[in-house]
Amino acid sequence: MSALLWLVPIALLLGLTGLIAFFWSMRAGQFDDLKGDASRILDDDDHPL
Repeated sequence: MSALLWLVPIALLLGLTGLIAFFWSMRAGQFDDLKGDASRILDDDDHPL
C-alpha cells in the first residue's frame, strides 16, 4: 500500500509533464507543416560527387 503512495503522485507528475510538453510544442509551432515535412523526407536532393 505504501508503494501506491509513491507511484500515484509520480504517475500524475509524469502525465502532467507530458501534457505541458505537448502544449509547449503546439505553441512553438512544431505541428504547423506536417505535409511539408512528410514530402521533404522523400525528396532526393543529394548530389553525387
